[in-house]
Amino acid sequence: MKTPIELHKSPYLVLSRKEWAEQRRDTPMTLSPEDVERLGGLSERLSTKEVEEIYLPLSRLLSLYVSAAQELHMVTNRFLGQSQQKMPFIIGIAGSVACGKSTTARVLKALLARWPDHPHVDLLSTDGFLLSNRVLKDRNLMDRKGFPESFDTNHLLHFLAKVKAGTPNVEAPVYSHFAYDILPDQKVTIDRPDILIVEGLNVLQPARLPKSGSAIPFVSDFFDFSIYIDADSQDIEEWYITRFWRLRATAFRDPAAYFHKYALLNENEVEKTARDIWQSINLKNLTENILPTRQRADLILRKDKTHAVEEVSLRKL
Repeated sequence: MKTPIELHKSPYLVLSRKEWAEQRRDTPMTLSPEDVERLGGLSERLSTKEVEEIYLPLSRLLSLYVSAAQELHMVTNRFLGQSQQKMPFIIGIAGSVACGKSTTARVLKALLARWPDHPHVDLLSTDGFLLSNRVLKDRNLMDRKGFPESFDTNHLLHFLAKVKAGTPNVEAPVYSHFAYDILPDQKVTIDRPDILIVEGLNVLQPARLPKSGSAIPFVSDFFDFSIYIDADSQDIEEWYITRFWRLRATAFRDPAAYFHKYALLNENEVEKTARDIWQSINLKNLTENILPTRQRADLILRKDKTHAVEEVSLRKL
């Protein structure tokens, strides 16, 4: 437990689940039970209660932030004597493998698109900016896929710069978890959205600053708001194992799947393999690269072992 001095020094306002849920105020529930069911993830069941108590207050907060950012943008343009040009509001979502980033991103996309002031909401995973397997193999990085060095960060920075500048029809690569590789013949197009949600493992990772003081942009420099999904590593490990088992029973069974070999393992081998992968790759990435970026987020959603958010930390302005 934090001491009063530590709490006073913290840059965050920490709210219990009950305190956070009260900030929903009169925000209407715009998702049906079928929508909620569809938006859940492989290792978690999303409940209507979770949407109402956690994500509706968050959508209200973000909608207020979007409105304030739009107003500030208009004031800046007026000061510079420039014509009004829409600037997309970019939200970054970070956290470990299997912590629920994708579910959070999907729920926020669905909720934010129902606010009248920003109906065009896009969602992008940074998985598309992973280096191809061919390049990873050439660089001996296949066992470090998901680590910062496995991404084409320059490509991601150029993409975000174009989106932020209001450039139309900006293309991004597509990653397939089924093929476990970039799909060279496929692209996703982002065309001047009101809001772009970017989710990924290392989106809050800072660059190594040069001693010369030269400008080195971070991915997070393009974010207007950032969220970190937090949980005990032991709980995330169990979520990862649950997801691995479910993939073994579904996608891995397809002979064309990259990880089809795992569908052929017996139950003891599956459990051991999944835990070995978690310990040697995902936990290492979490402790070395992802968790240290938690304090750079504007908002931290702290989950309990059931995937329910138990505490919310909002950075003080």
